[in-house]
Amino acid sequence: MTETAHTHDSHGHDSHGHGSPEAGGHDTNYVKIWGILLALLCVSVAGPFLGIKAVTLVTAFGIALVKAYLVAKNFMHLNLEKRYIVYLLITMVALMGVFYAGASPDVMEHHGRNWVNVAAQQETARALAEQAAGGGEHGQEAH
Repeated sequence: MTETAHTHDSHGHDSHGHGSPEAGGHDTNYVKIWGILLALLCVSVAGPFLGIKAVTLVTAFGIALVKAYLVAKNFMHLNLEKRYIVYLLITMVALMGVFYAGASPDVMEHHGRNWVNVAAQQETARALAEQAAGGGEHGQEAH
């Protein structure tokens, strides 16, 4: 009977065990992913300062989708899970979209067929009047 010697790191883990590419584990550089996420955060914060609506939308939503993908793939390890987990995630995101599509007409409008959002209309009128009176940039007074 032969015994195979395993080398251990300073924490007592096998060097050829879970997490090593040789054992079929994953080899993720979390610091590199964190750096990429930080760089994308800087781009998404800086994008709106250009004042171009298309750039703002791309930096706000496009980069948010990329960051969500990186987090799900690398930190939630969805690429290592069984296939049905990914299908469940896609189903939940689709249902969230259906919920948003169903609720947004009531939330984003000031009136409907059988209702009126008086508070939203009053706040909009107040903010427009304040902006017309020169109440500061973006309708906020300087502190």
